[in-house]
Formats: sequence, C-alpha cells, structure tokens
Amino acid sequence: MLSIPDLKNTDSPLFFLMAGPCAIEGRDMALRIAEHISTLTEKLRIPYIFKGSYRKANRTKIDSFTGIGDEKALKILLEVRETFGIPVVTDIHESHEAAFAAEYVDVLQIPAFLCRQTELLAAAAKTGKAVNVKKGQFLSGASMKFAAEKIHEVNPDCQVILTDRGNSFGYGDLVVDYRNLPEMAAFGVPIVMDCTHSLQQPNQTSGVTGGKPKLIETIAKAAIAVGADGLFIETHFNPSEAKSDGANMLPLDQLEGLLQKLVRVKEAIL
Repeated sequence: MLSIPDLKNTDSPLFFLMAGPCAIEGRDMALRIAEHISTLTEKLRIPYIFKGSYRKANRTKIDSFTGIGDEKALKILLEVRETFGIPVVTDIHESHEAAFAAEYVDVLQIPAFLCRQTELLAAAAKTGKAVNVKKGQFLSGASMKFAAEKIHEVNPDCQVILTDRGNSFGYGDLVVDYRNLPEMAAFGVPIVMDCTHSLQQPNQTSGVTGGKPKLIETIAKAAIAVGADGLFIETHFNPSEAKSDGANMLPLDQLEGLLQKLVRVKEAIL
C-alpha cells in the first residue's frame, strides 16, 4: 500500500516507521541517529523513513530554535538519504516551500494545524512526492477525507499518508481517540500514529511544550493493535538537550526494545 522510492523491506508484513529527531540540529547528530535506526530497522525488517524538520515554523516563543538554515538542513537530509539509501521526510509550512523541499526529500509532511490549507496541499501534490498529512488536533478522523481528496484532485497518483496525533483536550493536553485510525483507513490510504506528538502537553505557561514520553509504548501498542500501518516516533540521543520537542521524545537507546515489543504485537494480530 505504501509506495515510496527506495523504501526497504516492503515485503515485510510489519508496520513501517517514520523516526528521527524533531529538527535537524546538525550534520553529525542527523547521521548518527539515521545510522542507528537504519541498522535497527534493517535487523527487524521494518520499512524505515528518516524524519527531520529542516525548519521549525511553529514555535511558541519568538526566541525558540527554528533551524540551522533551510538549505543547510535540507542538504543534510539529502546526505542521510544518499548515505543510507533510505527515504526521508520533512515538514513544509507554506506553498512556496513545497517545490524547494521536494528537491531534497521523498515525503513532504503537512503539519496538523495546516491540514486544511488548500494551497499548501495542492503545492505538495504538484511535486509528485508522497504527502503525509497530520490530522489537526481539532478534527475527527472522518473529516480527513477532504484533505486526501484535495491532494488527489490535483494529482490522482500522489501517495497520500494520513497521521493521527491526538485531539485537543482542554487547554494543555491531548487525548488519543483510536476510532480515528479505522475512520481514516476507510479512505484507502496508509494510516500512521504519531506516538510522540500525541503525548504533548501544549500551551504551558513557560512557553515550552511539555509531554509524557513514558506513555509512548502505550500509544504505539494500541495503534498497532487497532490496525495502524505505520508509526511516527521522534527520538534523540539525549532528549533533554534537544532543541525542539525534547519533552515528548523517546531516548534513542530505548527504541530497539520498544520496536521488538511492537513487532510481537503485530505478529500476534497477523
């Protein structure tokens, strides 16, 4: 069902994985994380897409880290792709970014709060790249049909992926409604659970988003159990030092143990 160039282990019955740091903080960290996850997913035969934002446009505070420079970060993503022979995904926030980012990556990701932006979805579709659309925290799974339709209206052959990342619950928390996954799967596209952003605690008075990373395993297991095709996990060698979203990231040294458990869950329901 998932059609992305250079994606490995596509004959595997397991889920696919989108994983990497929240933001590209530098060449060394990106390559080290990519190498670690590539080796791990190859051993477990999990199809893998490296994730890294080349620029963070959606920050709470004006002085929060946004990136190391657009072209510099995108060239690092391209180097990851060429070094390890794996596809890469990154976010775009405005229509004019689509064609620019598409020169370096395989999948364009639409942030949740922009999933209704028609021009942005159309621009991504026109590139011919796969498009991963995060479900808005304010939307039901069923309503994501219209995002997929917008993309396919522009490019019927575009690979669309829909990703759930929880729903707003009060002013400072999110809740995951697992009904959203089968509702989105009914549209005939691959469905992903974002296991890290769904555990965010946004709108903190400090201006820095909080999170509950200890529940990543719970979110991931449940998603696999109800039929998610893929998982999205942000990870870092040291989340406490990450320049973006460290509060809800998985420590990289915990990823192998988690994936082993998730493989067993998937095998149990095959």
